[in-house]
Amino acid sequence: MQLTIYTDYSLRVLLYLATVPRPSLTSIREISDSYNISYHHLTKVAHELAKTGLITTIKGRNGGIRLAKDPEDINLGWVVRQTEDNLDLVECFNAEKNTCILSGRCRLKGVLKEALHAYLSVLDKYTLADMLTNPEELSLLLKTLK
Repeated sequence: MQLTIYTDYSLRVLLYLATVPRPSLTSIREISDSYNISYHHLTKVAHELAKTGLITTIKGRNGGIRLAKDPEDINLGWVVRQTEDNLDLVECFNAEKNTCILSGRCRLKGVLKEALHAYLSVLDKYTLADMLTNPEELSLLLKTLK
């Protein structure tokens, strides 16, 4: 399974913001420059992360973004479920679009559902805080220390 770019960028934004000393604000441009990824994509990601309540956005000349929750309260499994628009690993996961002639007689669907559940269960065990075991090193790489 491969996460979408959207989920990848969402996790990167959250990780970046977790390395910024609170209550400081940062800009989407700073994050974009740090990761060398599209500013426009990150703008969309930040907008959606704000809608989920994970980040706070402050408009204006002195505005920016920051985490709305403590890193300990941001579960990675939950984030992936919110940011992935489709966790259908195979066609038969979607009853409306399924055209596989093996449906109902094939055990693969059950095995893949079990694998997806295991994948998400592992992510459910971790929070954003668990990804910060080396915050100083991450801050240096991301240039969030000022």
